This record gives sequence, C-alpha cells and structure tokens, in this order.
Amino acid sequence: MSGLAVDVGTLLPALLPLAGVLVVLVADLVAPRLRGLPYAVAVVASLGAAAAALPGVAAGAGTARTTLCLGLGWFSPGGGSPSGSGPVPYSSAMAALECLWRAGALGSSLQLGAGLAAAVCLALAWPVARARTGETTREPVEAVLFLTALTGTVVVAASRDIGTWLVALELATLPVIALVALPGTRAALAGAMQLLVTSLVSFALLAVGAALWFLATGAPFFSPDAALAAGPVPAGVEVAGAAASVTPPSVALLSLALVVILAGLGFKLSLVPFHAWTPTAYAGSTPAVATFLATVSKIGALAALLVVVQALARLGAPGLLAVAVVSAVTMTLGNVMALRQDDVVRLLAWSTVAQAGWVVLPLVSVSPLGQRSSGIYLLTYVAATLVAFAVVAHTVQQVGARGRGMAAYAGLWQRSPWQAGALALALTSLAGLPPGVIGLVGKIVAFRPVVSEGWVWLALVAAGNAVLGVAVYLRWLRPVVNPVEPEVLAAATQPGAAGQPADGVVLPGRPRLAVQVALVASGLVLVVVSVQPQLLLGLFGT
Repeated sequence: MSGLAVDVGTLLPALLPLAGVLVVLVADLVAPRLRGLPYAVAVVASLGAAAAALPGVAAGAGTARTTLCLGLGWFSPGGGSPSGSGPVPYSSAMAALECLWRAGALGSSLQLGAGLAAAVCLALAWPVARARTGETTREPVEAVLFLTALTGTVVVAASRDIGTWLVALELATLPVIALVALPGTRAALAGAMQLLVTSLVSFALLAVGAALWFLATGAPFFSPDAALAAGPVPAGVEVAGAAASVTPPSVALLSLALVVILAGLGFKLSLVPFHAWTPTAYAGSTPAVATFLATVSKIGALAALLVVVQALARLGAPGLLAVAVVSAVTMTLGNVMALRQDDVVRLLAWSTVAQAGWVVLPLVSVSPLGQRSSGIYLLTYVAATLVAFAVVAHTVQQVGARGRGMAAYAGLWQRSPWQAGALALALTSLAGLPPGVIGLVGKIVAFRPVVSEGWVWLALVAAGNAVLGVAVYLRWLRPVVNPVEPEVLAAATQPGAAGQPADGVVLPGRPRLAVQVALVASGLVLVVVSVQPQLLLGLFGT
C-alpha cells in the first residue's frame, strides 16, 4: 500500500464549512455582542463551499475530481482466494488508485445545491440585529450546527469508503436534531425526539447494509470494481483474473445490501413507511430549520444513495422492484395527506414525502440516466421548496404564529404582489405547471428512465400522482390569487400571538432584511431556471 495522496483544492467544499465553524467560535470569543456575525460567517462559508464545487461540475459527465487516494495492489473479495492461501489479485482496473474522495459532475452538482440551500436557510434564521444585553444567546451554536450538517452533506456526496460514508451521514443528521430541539418548546422536543429515534434506527440499518456489502465484496469501498468482482460479469466486460479465481458471485447479498441501505436512507429521505417523523419535526421547527430538513438534508440522503447505486450501475442490474413500490406508495400517501392540511408547514412536510417518491422514481433504472434524472429532480424540488419556505418565514415574521395557517395567505396578491408571485412560481413548479416550467421539465426527466425500463404500471401511478399533486398545490394557491373583501384582507394582515413555535424572538410586522434577501435571491434563481431549464440540466450533462 502506497502513501496517501491529498489534493487540498478538491477537498475545499468540505474544508470551507469546517473553517467557518472555527471562525464562528473565534468570533464569538472576540465579539460576543454581535448577534449577526456568526450567521454572516456561516453564509460566506456556505457560499464558498458551493463555489468550490463548481470545478467538479464544470468537469462534465464521465470525469471526477479525486483525492485521498490509496495505491492498492491486491483485493480480497469474500476474505481470500478459494484455496485460502491469500488474497485474490486485483484486476488491472482495481490495481489503480482507490480514492476515498471521488466527486463527479453528479456529486459536485449536489454539493453546489447543498451550499446554496444552506446559505438560504441561514439567511432565514438570521437573528434580530441588536447588541446582546448579557443574556445567553444561541446564534453561535446554531451557526456551528448548520455548518457541521452542511459539512456532512458535502462529504457524503464524495465519499467512497464505507467508514467515511457512515460517519458523514450521521454528521449531516445529528446537528439537525439539535437544531430542532434547541428552542426547547414542547413541539420542538417532540419533533427532535422522533428525529433522534429515527436516526438511530436508520444508522442501524445502514450499518447492517454496509456490512452486507463488505461480506459480498470483501471491499471497504463502494466502487464499481468491487461490485464487478462479487457480482455477475455482464457480457463484454472483462475483469482480469476474476473469472478464474474469484468465488462465484453473491448476487443475493448485494441485492439485500441495497434493499437494507435503501430502508436506512428511506428514513432520511422521508420515504414511506419511514416518513412518520417528517410532519412532527417540521411543525416543531423554526421555518429555517424546517427548510434545512426539506432541502439540504434531502440532498445528503440522496447523495448517499447515489454512491451505492453508482457502485452497482456497471453490473447492468435490472430495475428494482423495491424502489418502484416504495416510490409509488410514497408519492401517493404524501399527496393524499397533503390535501388534508391547513397548516402550510405540515402541507410542505407532506409535500416533502410526496416529492421524495418522485426523487427515487428514476432509480428504478440503475443506470447513469436514472442517477442524473434523480439528481435533476431533487434540485428542482429544492429550488421550489426554498422559495415556498422563504415566503412562509416572511409571513410568519409579519403576522406571527398565524402565518403557518393557510388563511394568512388570503389575498396575498392584493397586499404583496411580489411575495404572491414568488409563492405562485414555487407552487406551480412543485405541481409541474406553467409558469413553473422547471417543475414540468423535472417530471418529464423523472419519467424517462421509467419508460425506458418498461415500468408501465409505475408510469401510470406517477401520472396519477402528478394530477393529484396539482390539486395539492392549487389548494394553497387559490386563496393567494383570489380577491378578498377589505375586512378579510385587514384581518389577514393583523399580527397574531407574538412569535411562532420554536423561535426565540419574533416581532410581528417587522420581517428581517435577511429573510427578504433570501426570498428575493431564491426567487430569482427559480425564475432563471424556469426560463432557462438547460442551466440546471447542464449541471448533470443532460
């Protein structure tokens, strides 16, 4: 085994958020009275992580930026050679460097999306701009937790060894649990407890899945070469030294490993039947933390799943029935439950469940097309969800806790056309309707692998859910655009009870500038990708 090769530039998407953590801690010691400073540092670090991912995106499909590479001269699937005399020789491909960090265009695009989404979430969480008066405050803690979770998300998208993959997943999850619980309200603690229990069960399943992978391949890496050595060799693919000396493939173990890993990540993606924590955690969180759960956390979960799927893609495996069933049930239940919600945060929580079904839908095709389609749909969903949550956060700061009710959006078009326009674009994007063109493009892209694999029944279920999703989002959009009487409009703009659940200081009627900036910035991004969908598709080489 040769030495470890390190390229610091390739690691910058993970190093910059970690540097942000250190700067926040030092800044809190040097200037403890500045409440907004930790968030300013965190936003800069998040944007820096997104910028650092751009070279990987620009490299294009079929290439990857690698570092932390180990020179391996041997490989031992199944624990050794059939005779037990030693390890089985690596193929010529396997004899090359095995890298712990590999970020291709797909992984780098997800890192880019995670950095930008985290910056928006931090802006939504921006505290009231006033000097501290000596009381204990939580701004540095919140900023550190946001950045730590972002670091885990970025790392998991590029990790290729089992140990880093597992640790990064938990690094992306545990800080968010603390963020949910931090306000200390009953709703926040209930949501955090459900999320904690879910995380423990998820980690147990992921550990079992990783162990099954190692048992089937003998490799501590999620790599196509390891899967080829343990699985059936497709026609036209030659694995030097493997045909004669490798123990017959353990296809059942590989399939079981994928199913167990899918179940473990199903908790983090909010897939049915692992979704129960989602509405409780969202409802108990601040809008900023709920936005982080709905966007950055979902990027991390899908990135982790794609690492495994990419390792299996070269086996030419057929579409997976488990993925098909989970996708169909998830999108159906999410849409049905969303139709019953009057609390817009819970509606967005169930929307997350429904959209998670669409995110994994293309993965019925274990192929580069399915992987790219899944990534494209996820970033489409993230862009629209950021705008929707930004409008909710803005409304909550205007009218207090009543901003979580659908009635607070009655006549929004009359009193704030720009907010109404942003929300309308977000909801039509989620529904896949014009003017939210990017949402329609995302659904078409998600359908392509399903049709190409011949999943007729799944395509019909998805089409039915596309129609059902239109009803979900138009139900919220209708009071926004319908004209209302002056007295109803006046009632909708009156501040409710001071504050919202799980937020420390809320001044109804005085939205923070950072929230307005976040809404404008995320809205502009959604407008641009709706006018030019190729900008998003081009990230994945489509």
